[in-house]
Amino acid sequence: MKRKILLIGLIFLLSALVLSACAGNDETTSGANADTEESSKNMNKNEEKSDSMEGMEGMEGHMSHDEVVSLNDSTGENELKMPPVLESDSEEEVVYTVRAQKGETEIFDGVKTKTYGYNGSFLGPVLRFEKGETVKIRTINELDEETTFHWHGLEVPGKVDGGPHSIIEPGEEKLIEFEVTQEASTLWFHPHPDGKTSEQVYNGLAGLIYIEDENSKRLGLPDEYGVNDIPLIFQDKTFDDKKQLNYSAARNEDGTIGDTSLINGTLNPKLTVNKEKVRLRLLNGSNARNYTFKLNTGDSFVQVATDGGFLNEPVKLDEITLTPSERAEIVIDFSQLNTEDELALINEEDGSILLPFEVSDQNGEDSSIPEEMNDFSITEEEKNLPVTKKVELYGMMDKVTINGKKFDPERIDFTQEQGETEVWEIYNKPDEMGGMIHPFHIHGAQYKILSRDGEKPPENERGWQDTISVKPDETVKVAVQFDHKGVYMFHCHILEHEDNGMMGQIKVE
Repeated sequence: MKRKILLIGLIFLLSALVLSACAGNDETTSGANADTEESSKNMNKNEEKSDSMEGMEGMEGHMSHDEVVSLNDSTGENELKMPPVLESDSEEEVVYTVRAQKGETEIFDGVKTKTYGYNGSFLGPVLRFEKGETVKIRTINELDEETTFHWHGLEVPGKVDGGPHSIIEPGEEKLIEFEVTQEASTLWFHPHPDGKTSEQVYNGLAGLIYIEDENSKRLGLPDEYGVNDIPLIFQDKTFDDKKQLNYSAARNEDGTIGDTSLINGTLNPKLTVNKEKVRLRLLNGSNARNYTFKLNTGDSFVQVATDGGFLNEPVKLDEITLTPSERAEIVIDFSQLNTEDELALINEEDGSILLPFEVSDQNGEDSSIPEEMNDFSITEEEKNLPVTKKVELYGMMDKVTINGKKFDPERIDFTQEQGETEVWEIYNKPDEMGGMIHPFHIHGAQYKILSRDGEKPPENERGWQDTISVKPDETVKVAVQFDHKGVYMFHCHILEHEDNGMMGQIKVE
């Protein structure tokens, strides 16, 4: 009898503890989401995920990618800001000065948010290069912490690539010089200090690079900057109750994801366009969020370029997915769309409105989309090359590894001969939770995707890439050639994974 009474008592005690915990969760949730109805909806999603994770302590970051927090819709009240185009310091040669700075930016009306930027308080200018020219860049660190200047997607010698070995101390200045040898493309630049990349990018250090060549000039694609040739840097942030970017509070070891969408640093943006073809240069500049871009009307568009250059021919699409650091150029023909209803670019991942379009009554420039744009090819020799580099991506949160190892700045993981093409096989090994997508980036080279799980890549991936999305249990083969010597990084471009050691080094000799 005593045993029965004891058992009943234990049941009542456990029930009381569970009810108390639930009440505490409800009270916390209520207090945290009093600001807006939208944030309440997002928190409810997180509560549901939290309920399903009881007993899985330490895995919350990984699980958060199963159903990520939704982005707030853009209200379209602010015209999209265009990054300025940086002018050369000299008329005789191409010399740029790029400063990493701290500042304050009015992202929200009447509120100054502490931010980082290049040559300004937030984000950076567009750098324009011409194939064949020699470029000098004076890099200056005006932050209170060390940083680097990494030229993402640019084929340059390792000593000027800007990886974690190329630290610039506060107040220090370095001059780099290189020749532009690659074809027309949309690249970008950002910091790459070991263990601090995620926070510095989150605070605002990112800018675009445009490379032009004779081919890009003759194609006749939309090219009037800010009118029908539009740069779009997509990022998501979480702001605290004082409208500040509190990275230490927002940080997620498995990739920091926010509920507030910014494009070119603009909150609630809209883009006013004429009735013409408009070229959008998309950059996923987020720390960890994946975007699937789509028109809310379901209308199609065409993709004309990948990370590193033009496709051979335009590819018609209804949507396109970009993982962190991936780029794509698409063209939307606004003269052919029904503009009577609301028109916007949305994120299919959560249905959020990213960029409403306002189409004027004016007819724009009569630009074209050529049927032939490039001569990209994969040779029979490249198809038949054996795999000589195997990369296994694995893990979550701070347990991420490449080939079972974390980054060691003193260790060289691979070597490769300058000018020699090798086949790398990248495998995303599932973990105990099933795994997640890892965007895989190689410094200093643009490469060709040979296959995905033994099949040809989709048409819109048949161009130069420097970052590829690799799904759990997927194997991707790429043909890689380095045109310059030096030590280069390869890593997951979820920035927190990179900072947690999901990175290796290759020495090109």
